[in-house]
Amino acid sequence: MHRRDFVALGGSAAAALAGCSVNTPPDRSAEKITVTGFEIFHVRVNRRGNWVIPRIQTSAGVTGIGDASHAGRNDPQLAKLQEYFELIKGRSIYDIEWLRKKVHPEFAANKRATSCALSGIEQALYDIQGKVAGVPTFQLFGGKLRDSVRNYANINRSTEERTPAGFEAMAQSAVDAGLDAVKLAPFDGMRNKETAADREAFTQLGIDCARAVRGVLGEGGDLLIDAHSNFDLEKGLDLAKRLEPLRLFWLEEVSRPLENLAAINEAAAMPTAGGESLFGLESNWRYIAAKAADILMPDVKYCGGMLELKKISALAEAAGLTVAPHGPASPVGNMSAAHVCLGMPNFLILEYAHGEVPWRSELVDPPEAMEKGYLTVSDQPGLGYDVNEAVAKKYAAT
Repeated sequence: MHRRDFVALGGSAAAALAGCSVNTPPDRSAEKITVTGFEIFHVRVNRRGNWVIPRIQTSAGVTGIGDASHAGRNDPQLAKLQEYFELIKGRSIYDIEWLRKKVHPEFAANKRATSCALSGIEQALYDIQGKVAGVPTFQLFGGKLRDSVRNYANINRSTEERTPAGFEAMAQSAVDAGLDAVKLAPFDGMRNKETAADREAFTQLGIDCARAVRGVLGEGGDLLIDAHSNFDLEKGLDLAKRLEPLRLFWLEEVSRPLENLAAINEAAAMPTAGGESLFGLESNWRYIAAKAADILMPDVKYCGGMLELKKISALAEAAGLTVAPHGPASPVGNMSAAHVCLGMPNFLILEYAHGEVPWRSELVDPPEAMEKGYLTVSDQPGLGYDVNEAVAKKYAAT
């Protein structure tokens, strides 16, 4: 029996297989399911951005959700979501490669408005495909190699007091929640420092913030530092040297352009990571070929979706790199990435935005389940989530 015939059997696969013979015509009704409608849940989070969750409707009554968040100020992806929905409306729920080919040329003009909108719709289609097949979405990406996905806490988005004490307090909150890996970006604001003396003072402050978080984590925890490309080559090399005593899990995106990253990667004692903003296979391949980092960080929202994340991880695998998907996303975005990560041979760790809002886990039904830093991926069909509409309405962006 072909895979598509099995998909069409849906949740009653076992019963259908028991009664069929080789001469029984396959039921291909699932292939005829089309996209019919969509809606958007636009949720207010904080000054760093809203969550944008599209929900796609189909001719079979099955719905699916995705994450199209963090495309930029004023959420330009909202208009693109409507535009790309019109493209896919009336088409098969399996037309993901068709949509990918149609939309990719727009990235040059629209950047994250395009990538986030495309990805949000694509995630929703994979959610639907899993539900129609009666299998969790990770089965559509080659099955699983692990039962859960390790996460690190990104505390940068939730730390308002940008001091050693402020980062220390949020890191303690993450550790208390069971996470043993923490990332911060303590050099944000560096570009506002005009004099060399000011830049040096700010660099030292960032190092002090990182040292405070290392104190919370102790010897056994993992400390990750994101430099957000705030340094030139000379200062970046100096930063890597000064951070050596903190025993980093990784140092992320110290500088631009790729030649600088490659030089820092070559010289740094700790692993380096990066590539969160890259879209599509071509840009990721250039990053890999430049030897810009040891660890690749495609973001399911920015790289082009779940299928693109899988393809990029294969490029990285061929180059001997591990993959740690970027994604300070909504619970839907984290789960979409996690479904791909389950079967990723070179998976390392997934990003989790800790402490942004106290109701985060309640935005989805069932609630997001994080246990000691590991995200549980449901065996339910699709992504395993729906939107908790009461919570989404309560915190709707205006």
